[in-house]
Amino acid sequence: MSKKVLFSFVLFLAIAMVLSACGGGGEEGSGDSGGSGGGDSQGTKTNLTMGTGSVGGVYYPLGGEMANLWTDNIDVEGFDVSSVESGASVENIAKIESGDFQLGIAQNTTMINAVNSAGSFEGKEIKNVGVIASLYPEALQVVTLESTGIESIEDLKGKKVAIGPPGGATREAAEMVLSAYGIEEGDYQAYEEGFGDAKSKLQNGTIDASFAVVGVPSSTTDELASATGEVKFLDIEGDALQKVVDQSQYEAYTVEPGTYDWQDEPVQTITAMALLLGSTEQVSEDLAYQMTKTLFEKTGDMTIAQANMITKESALTGVPDELPLHPGAEKYFKEIGVIE
Repeated sequence: MSKKVLFSFVLFLAIAMVLSACGGGGEEGSGDSGGSGGGDSQGTKTNLTMGTGSVGGVYYPLGGEMANLWTDNIDVEGFDVSSVESGASVENIAKIESGDFQLGIAQNTTMINAVNSAGSFEGKEIKNVGVIASLYPEALQVVTLESTGIESIEDLKGKKVAIGPPGGATREAAEMVLSAYGIEEGDYQAYEEGFGDAKSKLQNGTIDASFAVVGVPSSTTDELASATGEVKFLDIEGDALQKVVDQSQYEAYTVEPGTYDWQDEPVQTITAMALLLGSTEQVSEDLAYQMTKTLFEKTGDMTIAQANMITKESALTGVPDELPLHPGAEKYFKEIGVIE
């Protein structure tokens, strides 16, 4: 073997050893769950995206506050949570399953449909989404203005109605309630608006009524009342209410007088629970444990009104056995005695 060939061979071996020591050339995603690159070889990540809802609802500001709470209190290298506006429940679950989101907020009714391949998830298999916590109850608020002359949901036939954006639980609930009153697609002009846009369009007369599944009291509804002085709730009641309850996971609910400062009469409607969900593939058990622990032990650091409803006592309210828990959340709830 010539000296030139021998030198080349030795040089090749030296380069190979250096690359091996550096972890195979720094392949993206290498390292442990707390390392740089945002994840590990099993696909878990530390740089997380959380789907919330539309501006004007509760999911959006609550998601932002939870993201700040976690990033301020969890010391994991590379850890960060970005909350983004989305179509809410349906979209959030679908995008966690696909890997586009790692976290999301969704109604328990939508999650139940997802694991049972029903509703918007008919024919689809959801296997990568686990419940981290139950957050707060939310109610379907059907709102109009006194000046429209609308007295009941039956009067919405032929009207311009905001039913929520595609991909959200409001859209599903609105269509179900309208159908229970005998009002089907085509019997009204549907506007696919988020809560903030629906408020503006109701205020300027572009639409006649809006549906919103949102935590109460809702700041958007309060703002509409302050701007117009004539907000009116439409009750869901009688046979239609019973039909909705019988065919869904919603429960009957009364928004009591005084929930809003200007509200004098009770409002009969339906309710569901908002859940925090996480990817069981991309959010590690340890990281989900730390996030769950931080959420329940630092809730007082958040300012949004619904944060007061996030308690250990209601941590799994509205979470039936059929819904899978994220292993990290399950570990925390066993530790504090919420589950055995």
